[in-house]
Amino acid sequence: MAKDQKKQPRPKAETPKGFRDYFGADVTERKAMLDRIAEIYHRHGFDPLETSAVETVEALGKFLPDVDRPNAGVFAWQEEAVPGGGSGDWLALRYDLTAPLARVAAQFRNDLPSPYRRYAMGPVWRNEKPGPGRFRQFYQCDADTVGSASVAADAEICGMLADALEAVGIARGDYIVRINNRKVLNGVLEAAEVREDQAEDVLRQIDKFDKVGREGVLALLTEGRKDDSGAFIDGVGLSEAQAAPVLAFLTSKGDSNSETLDNLRAAVGGSGIGAEGVEELAQIAGMLAAMGVGEDRAVIDPSIVRGLGYYTGPVFEAELTFEILDEKGRKRQFGSVAGGGRYDGLVERFTGQKVPATGVSIGVDRLLAALRAKGLAGAEDRGPVVVTVMDRDRMADYQAMAADLRAAGIRAEVYLGNPKNFGNQLKYADKRSAPVAIIQGGDEAARGVVQVKDLVLGARIARDASHEEWKSQPAQTEVARADLVAEVRRILG
Repeated sequence: MAKDQKKQPRPKAETPKGFRDYFGADVTERKAMLDRIAEIYHRHGFDPLETSAVETVEALGKFLPDVDRPNAGVFAWQEEAVPGGGSGDWLALRYDLTAPLARVAAQFRNDLPSPYRRYAMGPVWRNEKPGPGRFRQFYQCDADTVGSASVAADAEICGMLADALEAVGIARGDYIVRINNRKVLNGVLEAAEVREDQAEDVLRQIDKFDKVGREGVLALLTEGRKDDSGAFIDGVGLSEAQAAPVLAFLTSKGDSNSETLDNLRAAVGGSGIGAEGVEELAQIAGMLAAMGVGEDRAVIDPSIVRGLGYYTGPVFEAELTFEILDEKGRKRQFGSVAGGGRYDGLVERFTGQKVPATGVSIGVDRLLAALRAKGLAGAEDRGPVVVTVMDRDRMADYQAMAADLRAAGIRAEVYLGNPKNFGNQLKYADKRSAPVAIIQGGDEAARGVVQVKDLVLGARIARDASHEEWKSQPAQTEVARADLVAEVRRILG
């Protein structure tokens, strides 16, 4: 090596910013949860769909190339130009699961049934600034019906969402699916004679209802108000008469769906689009009742306004209502874990024809965090039975033991590290969360027996039991080699 040639530095062993690694328990807990959700979707007649992680930027639609590269919202690159064929295509990692569905629905429209009902689960990528709890790669879990304009499809999605939450372990009373309709809000804006250039500001103030209440929203819709810091926030400029339908809409939630619907009819006044929206909500409420989904599980709720700009009809959100402690030890409700609604234009960009669609997306990481907060995740995740190695030259015997356990459906492995220190083997079993360790030295082999060590019981005895209890309830038993599987099965329960 030349003296002036510098030695290459070692690469840093670190995860890129905004990304993370998922280890055993994280992966198995997520898979178990998604498997239960998939079973519900499958039972409702939805088919699984897996699309490529990479789409053309043109097909993604939301982000388009600028002079040098696509917008920063996606991870994108340009393929090498084909000789004589001009510049190469821009490609990008998918940023959600809906854009690929649009492409599939258009590309295979002559082959797919109509309506097309699909569910999809997988990672998506967003080239955004990472922060606490905000990652550039995360999981989504979607279900959509493409090609049906009937609100029966919306009702089905809401009922299916409730079933999915219960399937993963969320009890009734710990969640609620809230349902609203963009058409109702459009009717309220029409009744309030809100100008088109004011609509976005009105929506923004409506979204603050939970924080500032009725009087706060009234001030923000009219002349403005001071915030908590004392700074003055300009109002939208509506008159109090104009603000009245908006406030009636925000306070229209009644003790029952029937009462809420009556209040909404009053709020939209003579607006045709508003009346259409209220009627759609009434139909959804009726169909949910017929499906056995009561108002304790899904309810008409005008307070659902977030994301309304994206949707064209019914919208819904699943909220977990139980309390957890935040990082400062304060009690707070867990909040939303899923959202969706009806939207047009899904396939229209490709075909020029409007194709109605409705769907829902579950926040996989948030729902899994909720299950952990309730102690509902990880209960089934335990390590393998570990067959320890006492004699190197009897490895085949140990492999046979593990094979017998696996044939009986029991997770098992042979210790493949350095067997010289037996204590290290038990430390390994502990790190693997192994419930049982199998021990057979030369003496046991000669007598045709094995030692079966219940590691869970042993840990509990070591922690809690008196010496007398420890003597009367040993965690290690000797059984015939032929009874190995039966004894392990008994311990595992």
